[in-house]
Amino acid sequence: MTDNTEKKVIPAKDASIRLASINTLLKNKGLEAMAQALDQNRDSILKANRKDLESAEQLKEQGKISQALVDRLKVNDSKIDGMIAGIRDVMELEDPTGKTLSCLELDEGLELYQVSCPIGLIGVIFESRPDVVPQIMSLCLKSGNATIFKGGSEAFNSNRTIFNILKSALEEIGDIPATAFQLMETREEVMDILALDSYIDLLIPRGSNAFVKFIQDNTRIPVLGHADGICHVYVDNEADMEKAIDVCYDSKVQYPAVCNAMETLLVNSDIADKFLPGMIEKFFKAGVEIRLDEKSYTIAENTGIRDLKKASDEEWSTEYNDLVLSVKMVDSINEAIDHINRYGSHHTDCIVTKDKDKRRTFTELVDSSSVMVNVSTRFADGFRYGKGAEVGISTNKIHARGPVGMEGLLIYKYILLGNGDRVSDYAGDNAKQFTHRKLDKQISDII
Repeated sequence: MTDNTEKKVIPAKDASIRLASINTLLKNKGLEAMAQALDQNRDSILKANRKDLESAEQLKEQGKISQALVDRLKVNDSKIDGMIAGIRDVMELEDPTGKTLSCLELDEGLELYQVSCPIGLIGVIFESRPDVVPQIMSLCLKSGNATIFKGGSEAFNSNRTIFNILKSALEEIGDIPATAFQLMETREEVMDILALDSYIDLLIPRGSNAFVKFIQDNTRIPVLGHADGICHVYVDNEADMEKAIDVCYDSKVQYPAVCNAMETLLVNSDIADKFLPGMIEKFFKAGVEIRLDEKSYTIAENTGIRDLKKASDEEWSTEYNDLVLSVKMVDSINEAIDHINRYGSHHTDCIVTKDKDKRRTFTELVDSSSVMVNVSTRFADGFRYGKGAEVGISTNKIHARGPVGMEGLLIYKYILLGNGDRVSDYAGDNAKQFTHRKLDKQISDII
């Protein structure tokens, strides 16, 4: 570990203990100071972001980064408004720490409490998207977690400016340990972070598939996240055609550079002749490149649509993050479900249908962290799910799944309250018996 890393990580780990004990009023005071600081320093943020965008455009022309990465990098007044709104939404959330999750009487006067608490020190490694900094810093502050940030070099100026604005706002309050939040800025520090399993309790990577997979493959620290966002919409033969067009269009076009955008459209063969031509024309007008399997290609070709492309087998496992869409015809809902579970990334998948039994079948059998019925895949988002802001989207099946808010930054501890009790009294001949009786009691009322 480099000297610079030690100077940041060790103080952050130490501060995580103190941060865990900060009361709700002080946390909210810090959050409001952060929101006001962003609003008062808009010009500085936009100026820094312009520098990053100029460099990013050059890198894109050189083929070193994608247009999707450039899109994620952009910050404007609307984005800043969103950052501020996200912080204030977190203020309105209930403080999740110190809550009694369960209380069990082991014996009279011997009570076991399961109590929520922060995880500790969170490492956040992300590409582009400077809005990650206020999103996660606000959630970590409210949940009592210290945080190490490492952004991509393409957002160097934006990340530094936003981070310094937020940290200065906390320092001015004085009672919040600002050393709990640290920013790493060199490429070497990434590998340092991945090796710090004795200090960092959880890693949250935000970026491309290859980036997230690299993080997952090169650390012993638990990782919360997803490597792919291969999302589907299945249009059933009993779908409302108008609703289907709206859902499919929004799922692909509203913001194609993100992980919850549709990448594959599955269409039931019974309605493909009626649905596909109009849908493809609408996509074409939005600049979407369509790649069709043999059956859907034939239908589109027979209706006179030009500039068509055939899909290769690799399309079904591809996340485009762009205005590109693969299309496949299926003969049944079961075939659609099989395709999604085989080729999807267990992120977000949707069915459009009026049939109640098919809705139930789809939601029960599709193995994804978010399953949608007659609604755009783009709704799979922490803010839209009412979580205030989003830590990330996880396809894991342990700890946290789907759009993750503060609940993904919490764990629990057990607190056992007694009066000189001994295990030996519960062993051997004439041993005392445990009652194991559930109690409706709160730890906050006791200590």
